[in-house]
Amino acid sequence: MEYKDVVEMIRKEDIQFIRLQFSDISGNIKNVEIPSQELEKAFEKGIMFDGSSIEGFVRIEESDMYLKPDVSTFAILPWTTNGSKSARFICDVYKPDGTPFDGDPRYRLKLIVEKARKMGFEAFAGPEIEFFVLPRDEKGFPQPTLLDFGSYFDLLPLDEVESLRSEVAVALKSMGIDVEASHHEVAPSQHEVDFRYGDLLKTADNTQTVKLVLKTIAIKHNLHVTFMPKPFFGINGSGMHTHLSLFKNGENAFYDQDSSDGLSKTLHHFVGGILKYAKEITAITNPIVNSYKRLVPGYEAPVNIAWSKANRSALIRIPAARKNSTRIEYRSPDPSCNAYLAFAVIVGAGLEGIEKKIEPPLPIEENIYAMSEEKRAEFKIDSLPGSLKEALEEMKNSELVKEILGDHIFKKFVELKRREWRDFSITVTDWEIRNYLRV
Repeated sequence: MEYKDVVEMIRKEDIQFIRLQFSDISGNIKNVEIPSQELEKAFEKGIMFDGSSIEGFVRIEESDMYLKPDVSTFAILPWTTNGSKSARFICDVYKPDGTPFDGDPRYRLKLIVEKARKMGFEAFAGPEIEFFVLPRDEKGFPQPTLLDFGSYFDLLPLDEVESLRSEVAVALKSMGIDVEASHHEVAPSQHEVDFRYGDLLKTADNTQTVKLVLKTIAIKHNLHVTFMPKPFFGINGSGMHTHLSLFKNGENAFYDQDSSDGLSKTLHHFVGGILKYAKEITAITNPIVNSYKRLVPGYEAPVNIAWSKANRSALIRIPAARKNSTRIEYRSPDPSCNAYLAFAVIVGAGLEGIEKKIEPPLPIEENIYAMSEEKRAEFKIDSLPGSLKEALEEMKNSELVKEILGDHIFKKFVELKRREWRDFSITVTDWEIRNYLRV
């Protein structure tokens, strides 16, 4: 849509309020609501807000920031507030001098999109978003209780969760997001929503929108959707497996009809780059303490830094589809991540591989989960960091991640996550009480 089309739609649908949305460093969606008659001002000058009040943005003495809506992200929200319709725009953050704010995660992803374009590529992504659906108590607080004992693709009796998934699909469709599949996942009370792949920036925007819609509609059903990677001991955690491809001149750059396996040198170098920098980008793709309760051997966890053309025990898998569907699947990210930053570091590492012609190791077609330590050593298969602390240690020495995120986000992210790890380290857990109280 162009601006004039949006204005006409707002008038036709009698939309009273506009929500201007953006994401902070942690991926939390923030927004300010304005009357629809203020939209022209928002597009011309931007809407000012206090950046010092947003975690990880700016100091109080440099707090004035501006939100400018991206017209392509216009969508009518599929719910009303006191009977009044609202619409939303996803915004870019600007400084008072009119330049982009270096600490805006969406801006950092735009820079990677631009780098790919200068290299002749257009990047596409498609994430698989997994989540748990939990009950709420009488006060509305989410409860760590399983709602069902279903497993992968199970057809459960029609209940609130089945209704929730259907309502989410309809709501997303109304916002211009095509849901390709929604289903029960492997673990009890675990579900997945997959939407149609798109260019990198649009897919990051859509990921944020899907998470918002899931949480909002869950509240309507007196349920809670959590993107916490590992809320329950002993069952699978939630991932956000991300499918990626590059196109050049309208053709899939990962496909080579003349190679024996249909995979191009571009794909090989892209995979080589991601594998080389996998440890360094993990703090971004798996950004919370709980992320590393999922990234442990077993439970189908993608901890092995290797790639495969078939099995799912490697960090990177190449699905069987070829030609325009040729793609890689990067399996470590989880849905607690900031999609803008996660896509930026994954694709940024892949582009580095293309630029430097980094060759990946030979693909591993055996089940790595079943390998002995000796055999893993023989194949030189390393593992992802085992904790947020380890991941931060890898990241803080990474020149590539610093370049992709920029100094502002890099420093703020490390600062925020060190604080998170410190708080976790001094917290006494229920496990410790159960095991040590009698000592």
